[in-house]
Formats: sequence, structure tokens, C-alpha cells
Amino acid sequence: MTTVSPTPQPAMRLRELVFGAACAAAVRAAAQLGVADALGDRPTTAEELATAVKTEARPLERLLRALSCYGIFAETDDGKYVHTDMSRLLREDSPNSLRYISLWCTEPWTWEAWPKLDDAVRSGRSVFDDLYGKGFFQYLHEDASDSAEVFNRAMTTSSKQSAQDIAQLLDLTGASSVADIGGGQGHVLASLLEKHPALEGTLLDLPTVVAHPDPRLADGGPLAPRVRIVPGDCREDIPVRADVYIIKNILEWDDESTRRTLHNVVKAARPGARVVIIENLVDDSPSMKFTTAMDLLLLLNVGGAKHTKASLVSRMAEAGLKVGEILVVNPYLHAFECTVPE
Repeated sequence: MTTVSPTPQPAMRLRELVFGAACAAAVRAAAQLGVADALGDRPTTAEELATAVKTEARPLERLLRALSCYGIFAETDDGKYVHTDMSRLLREDSPNSLRYISLWCTEPWTWEAWPKLDDAVRSGRSVFDDLYGKGFFQYLHEDASDSAEVFNRAMTTSSKQSAQDIAQLLDLTGASSVADIGGGQGHVLASLLEKHPALEGTLLDLPTVVAHPDPRLADGGPLAPRVRIVPGDCREDIPVRADVYIIKNILEWDDESTRRTLHNVVKAARPGARVVIIENLVDDSPSMKFTTAMDLLLLLNVGGAKHTKASLVSRMAEAGLKVGEILVVNPYLHAFECTVPE
């Protein structure tokens, strides 16, 4: 049975780290091939799995052996393979599936961008214009539609998984309206409206995003009568009045975009309005390896950054918001309670 060996000596650990691309590529290959979906609850041979996913048996066995070293799948004493907690997360039908997140973080453009990290560190800006002659999102929508679709699915999965946590955490007693700014398809908004039957909501995001909202918010959906959908760019204008504004995971662009977004919220909101800013942090996380890696990826693709608690509070105070309590949404998200001064 393949097991994870004790912590190796520094020289071997560094060798393992510089082969990190092999691990990422192996996870991507398993996700692309649907290996986790093909593996059921009984121990299965590589030959049986190969037939199910239409690959050669020996190379698939080598892939499974490599992944088992990281706790993704496990090999039994008689040479069969079984699921682990991590491999189950690659199944598309898993309630907490990370299949599309795994694909997103290993999309073809990432293999072009990562070797340019030294350039991004020198300049402090995205490498995308140099690589592709255009910005990241323009590239996705004009030249990499498949990657854009993976991005949308990954963001949808992530948003759905955190929406319930946010709805359970936030006390909206006394509020009559809530606006989800840059809220994607509106999963957080839908969860809040379901919890608070008297609440009305507004979803604002780019036209291409809100064109396909959460079915609960769309025409004919159970929450549609209580929802206004506003196409727009929060970095340009926020034509929305509400008692509560939700801003989740969109303050990771360049500093100027973050400043404009917060300024637009303060300009749009009435005095005393509540602003809840929800973000991942790089200085208060149970998985610094993950959050710091995402921080570097943001530098590469949009010139952005994950925030520390101090940097986010500084941005909010600079915009004129009064910062109050900081709440833990889940191990990976914090909610900053703010108000617009009277």
C-alpha cells in the first residue's frame, strides 16, 4: 500500500518542491480524465479504471501511484485503488467538489505565466500584457473561451460553498434591502433572501455575468419578485441604494481598482448604511501555503494581491468607512463589518 513517507531531509524536500508542477499536472490529469468519478466505493484495479476512463492501464497506474504519494487516492496491499478524503473532492458530484478549482488553477495559461514570476516580482505588475498583448479578462473572453468557462464554474462552486456560511453568520435583523456588489451569479444574495423572507435584494455585476444568475433569482425563480438585477462595473459606478452592501472576494485587483470600488460604495450608500466586506487573508489563514500561492497567482494574472488584515482595514478607512467587528465566516473567509459615517 502506498503511504506518505516521514518528512524528508531538506535536500530531498527541495527536490520534491521543484517538481511541484508534476503534482499539479497529475491532479489536473485526474480531473480531466474523470478518474475520481469513475472510482466507486469498492477497491478497483488500474486496468478496470483505465477501461472506464478510456486510457492505457500502465500510464494510469503510474498517475495513480504519484497521486497516492500526496494522499489523493490510496493503493491497497493487493494493488487496487480506493478513494481518500481528498480524491473524493475531485468528483463532480461531491457536495464540496474542488474539481473545477483544480482545473482553474492549472489552466494552460498558468504554465505560461508561472515562469514569469521573477518579472512580476521585479515590476510589481501582471505579466499578461507581455505574454498575450492584452489584459487577463480580455484574454479569457476573446482567446480562451474554454478557460473562461472553467473560471466561471470554479467561481460558481466556490461561491455556492461559502454562501450558506455567510447567510448563517450575518444578522440582517432590521434591514429591508441588501445589495450584493460584484456578486457573480448571486448565490450569496439568494441564500440571504431565503433566510430573510421580508428582505429585498439587488445583484450588481458585469453584464455577461448577471445574464445567467442563480436560477432562484432569474425570471420565474422563487426569489425573482424580490430581486433587482443591475448590469454594471462596480469599479465605475454603483447605482444602488440599500441598507446593507455585501462585497465578497472582489477587492483583490490592483490597488486603484480597489480604491475606486470602495469609493463608489461610500458615494452610493446613505449615511449609516452597513457594508460587509468578505475576503480571504494572507495573515490569518489555516492554510498559508494555499493563500500565499493564490496571492502570487493574482500578481501574475491581474497585478492584484490577497490582503492582510491590516491592509484591508487601511483601504476601508482610506475610503471613509468606519470599521467595526471582524467576524470569522469559515476557516478561509473573514467578514469586516463597516458602516458609512453619518
